[in-house]
Amino acid sequence: MPQKKAALACTVCGQRNYSMTPTQAGHTKRIEVKKFCKYCNKHTLHKETK
Repeated sequence: MPQKKAALACTVCGQRNYSMTPTQAGHTKRIEVKKFCKYCNKHTLHKETK
């Protein structure tokens, strides 16, 4: 069975900079993490996308 992948997109510029595999099978909330965006050149909020 293939694993699901999710991308983390910057909320400022919209670029998808990080990819991850969700750890919980039935999670309903989307992950929001502050990470470095190389396009904005600063730490911004990144949200999970499908």
